[in-house]
Amino acid sequence: MICPHCNADNDRVLDSRACEDGKSIRRRRFCSQCKKRFTTYERVGHSSLQVVKKGDVREPFQREKIEHGVKRACWKRPISSDRIRQLATEIETEVLADYDSEIPTRLIGEMVMERLAELDQVAYVRFASVYREFTDVEDFVAELAPLRSAQPRLPKIEPE
Repeated sequence: MICPHCNADNDRVLDSRACEDGKSIRRRRFCSQCKKRFTTYERVGHSSLQVVKKGDVREPFQREKIEHGVKRACWKRPISSDRIRQLATEIETEVLADYDSEIPTRLIGEMVMERLAELDQVAYVRFASVYREFTDVEDFVAELAPLRSAQPRLPKIEPE
């Protein structure tokens, strides 16, 4: 493994443990060159599943794209990196269990939005605005309407 700090290829594994419900292995490594520690994750590759994008373009399924999109939506929100990885793992597990060869990006986006709506409403709206390509404020209002009716807000306390 190449060290992310000094690019040396001389490290040793200090600790290995299963994570993400046994779907991956987390390894703590020590670089013999710069003496720094870093973490790597090992997952099973599923290259046979293809994602069908707009215009019938196909590309291999990449869990990292889900995680990256969720991270951007959750930027500066009180959501841990572990929770974001867990959400991406949940979606990956569902996709790989339910689809053998192809899945439309629309279904993956809907899975992400469903989970984000439960996790954090601001992150949900951020993701939806990019995913659904909002063009004006009315698109935001239309997306917020179901959220506002589904969850009662606490009344504002006026100062005396």
